[in-house]
Order: sequence, then structure tokens, then C-alpha cells
Amino acid sequence: MPESRSRAKKKVVYKPPPGKKAARPSPGWWAPAMVTLMIAGLAYVVWTYVGNTGGPIRSLGQWNLGIGLGAILLGFAMTMRWR
Repeated sequence: MPESRSRAKKKVVYKPPPGKKAARPSPGWWAPAMVTLMIAGLAYVVWTYVGNTGGPIRSLGQWNLGIGLGAILLGFAMTMRWR
């Protein structure tokens, strides 16, 4: 019986996975906005506590603290994306 031809084996070449793209730097306005939010939030909280007027927006009452702390939190959250 005749012998069949063997198949040619493909050469296996290792291809490393594509690398991650380099992180782009933050826009120029990012750091000033981040610092401004943190300082403005701090000033808002201090004004709420120290001022005898009941806070910058009287009708909100203690929710003024939430606004100030939210601004501070947003500023700190922006630090995670800063490059």
C-alpha cells in the first residue's frame, strides 16, 4: 500500500500580547480645578460652621455641609486621574 505524504507542520512563532498605551498627561486646567474645588469646599464648610448666618444658603440648613464636603470629595476624586 502506498504511503501518504505527511503534512508540513506550521512554524509556531510566539507573539507577545500588545502592550498598554502610555497614559496621556492631564489637561492644563485639571490641577487648578482640582485644587480650587478642594479649597472652595473647605471654605464652604468653614463658612457654614463659623458664620452665624446659618450657612451660605440659609434654606438648606445643614445640607450646606453636604455641598462643601461634596466639593472636597470631588476634588480628591480628581486627584486619582491626575498625571
